[in-house]
Amino acid sequence: MSLSAQVGPKWSPLRRYLELLHILVERNLKGRYRGSFLGVYWSLLNPLIMTGLYAAIFGTAFARYYNNSTLNYILAAFTGLIVINFFSAATNQALGSVVGNGPLLNKIKIPVSIFPISMIVANTFQFVMGPLPLLAIVTLIINRNPVSVVALVFPLIALSLVCTGVGLLVSALFVFFRDLPYFYELICFVLWISSPVFYPAEIVPAKVKSFLLLNPLIPIIESIRQISLSGTLPDLMLIGHSFLNGIILLMLGWTCFRAWQNQFMDLL
Repeated sequence: MSLSAQVGPKWSPLRRYLELLHILVERNLKGRYRGSFLGVYWSLLNPLIMTGLYAAIFGTAFARYYNNSTLNYILAAFTGLIVINFFSAATNQALGSVVGNGPLLNKIKIPVSIFPISMIVANTFQFVMGPLPLLAIVTLIINRNPVSVVALVFPLIALSLVCTGVGLLVSALFVFFRDLPYFYELICFVLWISSPVFYPAEIVPAKVKSFLLLNPLIPIIESIRQISLSGTLPDLMLIGHSFLNGIILLMLGWTCFRAWQNQFMDLL
């Protein structure tokens, strides 16, 4: 059944949008993992392997920053990696979503924003099925408090807001600037290297730390680590900082996308 046949005129605008979003997310996930042995669990295998490599190379050197515990370093590296991997995968897939669906947009009148948002939702589902259960188990074992497990939802919502805002922005920019993927690859690398993923934040020089405040992923990573690994109650300031970044980027991405989308069809 064609996409236009599945989403008919009988739907209200919101219900039609949600139905179309469900169709696109389902198609994305089925197409991505058709014939795959592990399916969505590839999203868990990658950070696990990278965590093992970081632990083997840096674990001994950096353990003293984590209460002289290599295990604490491993857990800290894992939490940082799942955030970076989610952000990179979701926003890179969103980047090409509008241009990639140009032929469909020329045939069917549908909301253009559905394409980058469907990529974010698909990756969110993948995250919920893969890394999140393991992160929740680790949090429960360390904190022994179900409240901390529930609190994990808040920085993860903030992460989704950041990814949605950035995804909308880069997908719109790609319509006008087809060299953007090469530049965005560099941006993702800068965000990764400037985030305390495989190294402790304490080793960063004070003069450099002020520039790291521009990285919206840092408060999210620190918030997840604080909730999962500290054994204390969630830090509301970190959660609030994460949400503030997410809301700002979402508003920026949505505003730019809406302002530019009338020009899309001439370039697709």
